[in-house]
Amino acid sequence: MGNIRHWLWLTTRGKSPGMYAARILEHFGSPEAAYFAGDQEYDQLPFLPQEVREALKHKSLSEAERILEACESGNVQLLTIQDAAYPERLRQLNTAPCVLYIRGRLPRMDEEAAVAIVGARNASPYGVMAAGKLALELSRQGALVVSGSARGVDSAALRGALRGGGQVVSVLGNGVDVTYPAENRALYEDIAAAGALVSEYPPKTPPLGPHFPVRNRIIAGLCLGVIVAEGTQRSGSLITARWALEQNRDVFAVPGNIDSAMSQGPNRLIRQGEAKLVQDAWDVLEEYEALYPAKIHPRVSLPPQVERERLRPPKGQRRHTAEPQAASQPEVSQQAPEEERLVIDLGQDKEALTDDEAALLRALQGDLSLTVDDLTEKTAIPARRVLSALTMLQVRALIQEGTGKRFSTKVLLKD
Repeated sequence: MGNIRHWLWLTTRGKSPGMYAARILEHFGSPEAAYFAGDQEYDQLPFLPQEVREALKHKSLSEAERILEACESGNVQLLTIQDAAYPERLRQLNTAPCVLYIRGRLPRMDEEAAVAIVGARNASPYGVMAAGKLALELSRQGALVVSGSARGVDSAALRGALRGGGQVVSVLGNGVDVTYPAENRALYEDIAAAGALVSEYPPKTPPLGPHFPVRNRIIAGLCLGVIVAEGTQRSGSLITARWALEQNRDVFAVPGNIDSAMSQGPNRLIRQGEAKLVQDAWDVLEEYEALYPAKIHPRVSLPPQVERERLRPPKGQRRHTAEPQAASQPEVSQQAPEEERLVIDLGQDKEALTDDEAALLRALQGDLSLTVDDLTEKTAIPARRVLSALTMLQVRALIQEGTGKRFSTKVLLKD
């Protein structure tokens, strides 16, 4: 790998450097060669806009130094297109981003049945429901869900996948250290814990409008297929569908009412034969079952009550961190009578909870209110895994946090 500063210099030339950096790299062979090239050599690249050619003539590495410092202080990983861990699916694109900034842990994308779900920011209740339900099913059946992080369909899809217990990747149009929209701060943390936040834009980059159509090529490029859950005929989700078609990816669409403006986009894709109509996750995953037999598997649907609970919108839960806890005795919490609680029967659906989630809920049965330390000792699960499982149980509204960072269950668990 070449000097990382030269990679960062190359990928910050002009307003949309990501669209041209791969072709510049192909021409010169390395970022160092591009850096040390003369002005006349840049002028001989007819595919470059004038602003990019001019930007290449500025040789200061101060911006690269600033980016490196921001990555180090923000625990942001860098991945170049020549690194072995760089996704091959993305590398094949002639507009592949030469540098990715990653917060969390990027899965081995080429080994995953990755499916994107995209749609409108101002989605209807139907669009939010469809995105969340499909993502939940995809996740439970072995797929990895990819999306953006916008309000509406993107957020619903990511939350649904997380509640299905699967890995997720969110591709951003801003720096991975910039939360957009602001209310998704907790969602960002959950994504980084269960997968990765990915961007081609350096840390501290704000969410500018032109970034998002360009960003959509990465969403499509990381995946086998793209589901358009909702969107008008001029929606950004159709831009992602276009990228997918150009990249020889599959396109799927959720049908909607013929008089709904938000369903015009997916309905048109279906009508024109550019997208397969989908009503459930298996309509998508049956296309990839033979390619990923060890990962993809149909699941029995969740009981309607459990599915509703998993897809319920979050209620502003507070985040918790691992802190030293004073020795204490379990307290009795005031709970609703058992008949008013959600019942999870693991005998009927063994996939309703992960092993760690089930162990924690068992420990909290009997109206106990326990700290993280209490739960770690009682379950013999490492504290880091306890914290992760507690986060997911809070997201799904199956537990609640009370005073003194004590957790209690909101469900009745049956084995």
